[in-house]
Amino acid sequence: MARLGVYVYGIVRAERPVPPGIGGVGTPPLPLRVLTEGPVGAVVSAAPSKLRARRRDPLAHQELLLRLAETGPVLPMRFGTVAPDEAAVREQLAITGNRNRHLAALDQLAGRVEVNVRALAAPDALAGLVREDRTIQGLREEAHRRPGYEANMRLGEAVLAALSRRAVEAGRHAVHELTPLAHAVVAGPRVSGCLLNTSFLVDRTAVDRFRTAAADFATLRHEHVVLRVAGPLPCYSFVPERPRAGAGAPAGPLPAAGGEAEA
Repeated sequence: MARLGVYVYGIVRAERPVPPGIGGVGTPPLPLRVLTEGPVGAVVSAAPSKLRARRRDPLAHQELLLRLAETGPVLPMRFGTVAPDEAAVREQLAITGNRNRHLAALDQLAGRVEVNVRALAAPDALAGLVREDRTIQGLREEAHRRPGYEANMRLGEAVLAALSRRAVEAGRHAVHELTPLAHAVVAGPRVSGCLLNTSFLVDRTAVDRFRTAAADFATLRHEHVVLRVAGPLPCYSFVPERPRAGAGAPAGPLPAAGGEAEA
């Protein structure tokens, strides 16, 4: 039977213990341990034969990272990161460049969490848009005077474009207002249905204040934008990118290999 490899959850300082009373991915949850190499370590378990990517295993992965972050910084690995064996994990941890980057990032993330904010067009924005936008007013009047498919299409397209434009502008204002409450801000990837996707690095003790500020902004701009706030989250967006192979430093730290993801 082929070896399934080592599932890697995150990078921590070597002295960090595994949180009590929690297991890793797999059914039943697999036992956790820390592989150390000098001042850093990797929280790992055996890799399960199948990763169930829809619910149980991603939640177990994230819950462990959040529990780790309660008692110290952790550099989270993406769900499904599997190394070939323990030797591969230790080898990457031992590389001087990797170790230095890990230690610097752990210092940066100490006492901090990620909060994600997504901006969506407000569902109740049409009335305010008609009041404020003269172009929409004109197209609406034209559609009433000369009802027909083309007039309705022009009005509908203009309304959708204006709603998106207003929501994007309000979202950018939200980012501007919330940025002073964070240590770092990163624009996230495009998400279907969202006009802006932004992550903030926030002190763990300031998360409630941050969420309140976001809610206050959304209340004031409720006709323009809806803000979806998620957090505290593991600091995925604030782990420095690793150099590519051939760029003067080794790639890594941990290859994704082995294991099988099941939807």
